[in-house]
Amino acid sequence: MQFSEHWLRTWVNPSIDTDALSHLLTMAGLEVEEVDRVAPPFTGVVVARVLEVAKHPNADRLSVCQVDAGTSEPLNIVCGAPNVRPGMKVPCATLGAKLPGENGTVFEIKPVKMRGVESRGMLCSARELGVSDDADGLLELPEDAPVGEDFRVYRDLDDARYTLKLTPNRADCLSIRGVAREVAALTSAPLNALRVEPVAVSIDDGFPVKISDPAGCGRFAGRVMRNVNAHAHTPDWMKERLARSGQRSISALVDVTNYVMLELGQPLHVYDLTKLQGGIDVRFGRKGEKLKLLNEQTVELSEDVLAITDASGPIGLAGIMGGDSTKADLETRDIFLESAFFYPDAIAGRARRYNFTSDASHRFERGVDFARNVEALERATQLIVDICGGEVGPVSDVVAQLPERKPVRMRSARAAKIIGVQVPDDEIAGIFERLGFQTTREGDAFVIVPPSHRFDIEIEEDLIEEVARVYGFERIPSHPPVAPALMRAQPEGRRSVHALRYLLAGRDYQEAVNFSFVDQAWEADFAGNDSPLRLLNPIASQMSVMRTTLIGGLVDNARYNINRKAPRVRVFEIGRVFLRAPDAQDGALSVAGIDQPVRVGGLAWGGADAEQWGLPFRQVDFYDVKADVEALLTPLAARFVKATHPALHPGRTARIELDGRPIGWIGELHPQWQHQYELPSPAVVFELDVEPLLDIAVPRYGEVSKFPAVTRDRAMLVDDQIEAQALLDALESVRPAFVQEITLFDLYRGKGVPEGKKSLAFRVVMQDTGRTLTDAEVDAAMAQLSDALVSRFGAKQRI
Repeated sequence: MQFSEHWLRTWVNPSIDTDALSHLLTMAGLEVEEVDRVAPPFTGVVVARVLEVAKHPNADRLSVCQVDAGTSEPLNIVCGAPNVRPGMKVPCATLGAKLPGENGTVFEIKPVKMRGVESRGMLCSARELGVSDDADGLLELPEDAPVGEDFRVYRDLDDARYTLKLTPNRADCLSIRGVAREVAALTSAPLNALRVEPVAVSIDDGFPVKISDPAGCGRFAGRVMRNVNAHAHTPDWMKERLARSGQRSISALVDVTNYVMLELGQPLHVYDLTKLQGGIDVRFGRKGEKLKLLNEQTVELSEDVLAITDASGPIGLAGIMGGDSTKADLETRDIFLESAFFYPDAIAGRARRYNFTSDASHRFERGVDFARNVEALERATQLIVDICGGEVGPVSDVVAQLPERKPVRMRSARAAKIIGVQVPDDEIAGIFERLGFQTTREGDAFVIVPPSHRFDIEIEEDLIEEVARVYGFERIPSHPPVAPALMRAQPEGRRSVHALRYLLAGRDYQEAVNFSFVDQAWEADFAGNDSPLRLLNPIASQMSVMRTTLIGGLVDNARYNINRKAPRVRVFEIGRVFLRAPDAQDGALSVAGIDQPVRVGGLAWGGADAEQWGLPFRQVDFYDVKADVEALLTPLAARFVKATHPALHPGRTARIELDGRPIGWIGELHPQWQHQYELPSPAVVFELDVEPLLDIAVPRYGEVSKFPAVTRDRAMLVDDQIEAQALLDALESVRPAFVQEITLFDLYRGKGVPEGKKSLAFRVVMQDTGRTLTDAEVDAAMAQLSDALVSRFGAKQRI
């Protein structure tokens, strides 16, 4: 929301300067994002009239001008502007004037000779004064500009432009009137509210209006105006106020509607009456209906999009933008002027669905004052009559269903507890009165009926917030914490989530932070989820559902970097996923039947190592990333089990289990998704639940043996379908106490091994802490281990 400070001060003029007003608004919840002057500082510039223009004797592109600048004698000024002519009025920098230069510098106007002719001043363009970027010629002023008047005073260039960063609940401040109400309430300065009188009706013409869907449109007011001069010139004062509010001048009719919207907060629309067919009907769209908008975009309506229609079909998106077929242009003579109230729920998100926004939708989806539609209509009518002339018809005000303003009760004691200071009841009553709240007292409580422009007042805490911000946050004393701050020891058997970050960062992964809102296609592709949790009001069409996996975001990160020529990508993310309640997991938040466990996911693509002279290039593979995951799991005894996952390659995927419970996945991205998401080569991804990774065993002391270890290797032939892990589990279940370690160190298929068989070689390390093992004990232990494999799997020792 942008506005001119001087415009605001015509409504309310507190005795504080620009900086103090900015601070006051910010502390009251209306954050002032920026305050800038409408023009840089300069002095000595006055309004002047060009009396004579003669060609420079020594330069083809220069002119010698005689200029009346309000001085006793005309000034001789050399000018190179192409549009200089006798009789025009322009800003003139007199001798001694100081003008803005480049990079914040200032230069002074002095007498100079230009190609042999003395120049005693300078005629100025808008760009030379910093008023705008127009440098095509001199800034031409209206004929009624007073010669000799200070140009800064004439153009009101000491004005300031405020930019407010409003929260969505404060739609009432999207207008000069709304901000003025706030300033008056905060400073107790009188509010000079605009008095809008009904315009005299000169014709009886009307236009039929019907509201078929009161759930979307609560009120629709309008009037016919005939013989309007659409070619009329918008007054300079209105153009200036529009420009300082971020609006460019378009035409008189459009400028008036924009001006009233900025002034009173009510969006308006002008129809060409001759282009309307039948009568206006406000209803929700029908499947298959299409509409060409004012921005020349053609959209297809749906059954939840509110539309303005006539006998020809849709002629506008209600509360968003009008249609091209009924727009008023410079040839329009008869108009229908609209001022309506649309329910926020019927407008919210619709403009973003069509990938654009508008000033009207920005206001309607937050809430527009439904009690002042006719007032805004009368104000716009008067301005159109003053600027464009015309004959005025009666107001047609169709009221279908307006919001009910339910009373809200606020207890003084509750307010004191939340604010932290006891605000006297009389001061609370004064605050509510200045805010325009209808107030009654019930014992120690205030009962408020919210005004029609405040859609954000619904519960007791809303009123407490109003008291606190108007009372002044700076008046609330600061108190030290009641409870002492204690440094609590971190349990030794539990690590933090940050420890996982450090582990992955140490293995060359970069952390990513992605939105929890994702594309619906990601859920289907990477999680096999055809019924994701949908958002009622997504911020974008590609962010319409809640994620149940981190893989989609990581693939998108990889694609983004690969498209920018990154040769190697290793990213990870730690964040929540959103599952329906039956999938509850340890450590997950649960809100309204939705569980939110934290997961850690990672992706590696490109070279296994950064390119360097000492290592040949090798593509990252499953086992590289498996090593990273094992480092993340250490010291937990997890295992990797062959399985399938919708996002991963069927033959290069493993489910990660801990104590027999699945906690995650690792695998190469499925070739279909690799191709679809435009990855030049395979990527390896993993995803694990964080909660099981946090509990770790406390380190325990183990005696270091002084006696030598004995190592034996044993190769066994088994069927090719038997998993090596099954053999390791069998060996672990029968190993003697002095067997310290059993590892698989070789897999062989080929010459010397029968078809359908494989050779698995195990290394067994044996050591006792109290004595040296004998050959007989070692042989017996090896025989015990071999017999277990023979009896369970039909294994044979390979010789």
